Amino acid sequence: MAVEKLRYSAEDLKEFEILLNKKLERTNKELDHLKHSITKDTSGQDSNHTGGKTLEDGADAFEKEQLNQLAARTVKYRTQLEKALVRIKNGTYGVCVDTGNLISKERLRAVPHTQHSIEAKLKRS
Repeated sequence: MAVEKLRYSAEDLKEFEILLNKKLERTNKELDHLKHSITKDTSGQDSNHTGGKTLEDGADAFEKEQLNQLAARTVKYRTQLEKALVRIKNGTYGVCVDTGNLISKERLRAVPHTQHSIEAKLKRS
């Protein structure tokens, strides 16, 4: 009877830590870009503009709202990546919170912040 592994090796964890840190770096750059896009003045109008709301004002507001939603999702993703790095440090990374079994390396490479094996994920659906 084969005993199922309950933890990934230090070598495996290092691979995932590198992957997570790369994703975290890209995510932070994306967030910086989004913050800049949200805070920049998109009106392009001079200070003497006295007109009422225009279609462009509405489009600018819509675009800003979309950027804010994207930024919120990106912040949530960054938090998930950071929590995954904590799990690497405390030795619980790669263990499914539902089954207690190891999450496949293929799944972790595709979704490195996941806490659910594909089997558990499918059961939840």
